[in-house]
Amino acid sequence: MPILLVLFIAVPVIEIALFVAIGERLGIVTTLVIVVATALIGSVLVSRQGSGALSNIQTAIARGEMPGKELAHGAMILVAAVLLITPGFLTDVVGFLLLVPAVREAIRRIGERRFRNRVQIL
Repeated sequence: MPILLVLFIAVPVIEIALFVAIGERLGIVTTLVIVVATALIGSVLVSRQGSGALSNIQTAIARGEMPGKELAHGAMILVAAVLLITPGFLTDVVGFLLLVPAVREAIRRIGERRFRNRVQIL
């Protein structure tokens, strides 16, 4: 089964289960406040890091370098933004993890090793 299909089925089921479990423990209002607060906090963090990533891309281009690393980090910040505005606890955790530079760099290195021989760079 393709991984995207599994994710499209599993993530909503996990999110619903988390909403129910956390809602039972904390109450519906507190649960909703947490979801809205993480979206707001996430949007502020994404805005700051997105500006920094754009600046890093422009700096690399100004030096005449290919901004591959910077573009990868920018793409992951964009994915973090989408995950953080999506209501849910699992998506928030993954979104916040993608805002940690060390996590992004680790993911970038794994991707680079995995796709090194599959992509031809001109």
